[in-house]
Amino acid sequence: MNRCCHWLLVFVGLGLLINGGWIHAKAALAQVLLDRAWQQTLDGETEVRPWRWADTWPVARLTIPRLDTSLVVLEGSSGRTLAFAPGHTQGSSQPGEPGTSIVSGHRDTHFSVLAELREGDEIAVERSDGRIIYYEVGRFEIADARTSRIAISAEEDLLILVTCWPFNAVTSGSKFRYVATAHQLSAVGSPW
Repeated sequence: MNRCCHWLLVFVGLGLLINGGWIHAKAALAQVLLDRAWQQTLDGETEVRPWRWADTWPVARLTIPRLDTSLVVLEGSSGRTLAFAPGHTQGSSQPGEPGTSIVSGHRDTHFSVLAELREGDEIAVERSDGRIIYYEVGRFEIADARTSRIAISAEEDLLILVTCWPFNAVTSGSKFRYVATAHQLSAVGSPW
């Protein structure tokens, strides 16, 4: 009986290691496919799905130089989309376009970087036409998702980044959101 339990534990442990490794391998492959789809978008293709069954496509690339972070932004903000990258909230302006653009992401994956974001940080948004729009982070707030709504302004060119809060929560499903608001500075021609 003791030997049986030993082998059962070994097999369960191996199964967990393989499953954990598979998740990381799948995430790494997804980033390669997202980068490839973004490059095809920059080359003029539209709604390039990163994999055949994807229900989303790249719409922008966010870069935060101080934090050495660059993220492809996908269209939509469903759980399936946010599992792979930050997502553009439908109904808000496209990232880098006039008006208010809202981009959300998970606090424990792609948007964990928001914990290190500071007032005055620069964010570059590369659009699908290759133009880069620069924003400066101006303020942060914690909002109750049950009672607060983000106002979409047509008069200000804003980039609003949203994730769950607190950053170090052990469980998912927080009712609070961390909201970083950045104001547009300028635009330049082609990317680096």
